[in-house]
Amino acid sequence: MTKTVNHWIGGKTVEGASGNWGPVTDPATGAVTTRVALASAAEVDAAVSAAREAYTTWGTSSLAQRTAILFRYRALLDAHRDDIAALITAEHGKVHSDALGEVARGLEIVELACGITTQLKGELSTQVSQRVDVAAIRQPLGVVAGITPFNFPAMVPMWMFPLAVACGNTFVLKPSEKDPSAANLLAELATQAGLPDGVLNVVHGDKVAVDALLEHPGVAAVSFVGSTPIARYIHTTASAHGKRVQALGGAKNHMLVLPDADLDAAADAAVSAAYGSAGERCMAISAVVAVGSVGDELVQKIRERAEKIVIGPGTDPVSEMGPLITKAHRDKVASYVTGAAAQGAEVVLDGTGHTVDGFEDGHWIGLSLLDKVSTDSDAYRDEIFGPVLCVLRAETYEEGVALINASPYGNGTAIFTRDGGAARRFQLEIEAGMVGVNVPIPVPVGYHSFGGWKDSLFGDHHIYGNDGVHFYTRGKVVTTRWPDPADAPAGVDLGFPRNH
Repeated sequence: MTKTVNHWIGGKTVEGASGNWGPVTDPATGAVTTRVALASAAEVDAAVSAAREAYTTWGTSSLAQRTAILFRYRALLDAHRDDIAALITAEHGKVHSDALGEVARGLEIVELACGITTQLKGELSTQVSQRVDVAAIRQPLGVVAGITPFNFPAMVPMWMFPLAVACGNTFVLKPSEKDPSAANLLAELATQAGLPDGVLNVVHGDKVAVDALLEHPGVAAVSFVGSTPIARYIHTTASAHGKRVQALGGAKNHMLVLPDADLDAAADAAVSAAYGSAGERCMAISAVVAVGSVGDELVQKIRERAEKIVIGPGTDPVSEMGPLITKAHRDKVASYVTGAAAQGAEVVLDGTGHTVDGFEDGHWIGLSLLDKVSTDSDAYRDEIFGPVLCVLRAETYEEGVALINASPYGNGTAIFTRDGGAARRFQLEIEAGMVGVNVPIPVPVGYHSFGGWKDSLFGDHHIYGNDGVHFYTRGKVVTTRWPDPADAPAGVDLGFPRNH
């Protein structure tokens, strides 16, 4: 029997009223298991209205009240890790251990939000002039919205709303309609933790719901994670409607391997970073740049490891990689591999014909490895978002850095080397927002901020960490003078205020 996923508005389930529904499939079987309500603009307005009403009290609530709820929420999320991960596996397809890892990384931001009392401390300067003090404080924005992608249906929402509500905002979440169930469970657990009705709302939908949020006068800010074309659209549209925007886009993350690197460690890292979560992550390494003479040996080591990866349904504990999210996406990823040879690449591994016994209708694709890829080929230029790794060759460190910096993307990048001087140069010279030194996926811990450069980020703020707190608050400076009780009235002075 097909399950139905409805909206979560004002602390309760609200049935979809638009009459429009979207299918949710089990990627391992290809079968439609769920239908999800697709919100109309009126339903989005209802969620925003619930959030605005809740803000009248939540925005002035005490930090002690907020953090007490967040601590209880963290405990509930911890207790329900397996339940959240199971929903991710059922609708996204990633293996259970990978889904658990996603939940753990989301919990880091909940833990950061539990310490919001420190993050929201202001500044005070006393006696800047006679009996004049200046204070700087940060206050919430009001109703803020998050639009999140299919590849991390729990983690990315948790990168947004815990900090937002900890800062005193109320939140409307529009998760991906491809795997919506995890978002509803996150909201239900927040209500169980004591979060007041309307502080966190979930509306499901497609472009209609997205545009309604971007244009709604009651929404003060929008957070987004997704592809670069959509990130650019989100930023342009929401900004035009007077909103603060952080829109994280796509990536083509490079790993530069120098001749002195530990090639076994580099090969292990390349396989893990390129093929983990079936390559459906914005921090995946999708391009390895081999410098000097190491290319052939490195490619062989990557191939040996890739051929041993076990592909199967995420519910099977033996599986190391699951299927892709939809059949259409699977076919698109495969097209890059089938077209690579015609554009000059050497196809070392071709995973396009992979199937899994007993799950023939699943969205399966094997691991693909392309060597000697040119920078003008489609497989290199585009964000494939699947288990396809391109290897490019460079003669020198300088050539490799120039190749990477020429990319329009600047999300994350890594260098593998034993040379500290080269690593130091790399982290200063490379044009990317996140850099790893012998770390293939340099996703920052929760108390630092996540975000790229160039076409990987639209807006001025990265996500979570200090940037996240600043994004969800606005500064106010208060200058005060209190007369000394012993002073006589000073009288009227129309001159410029004197500080000295």
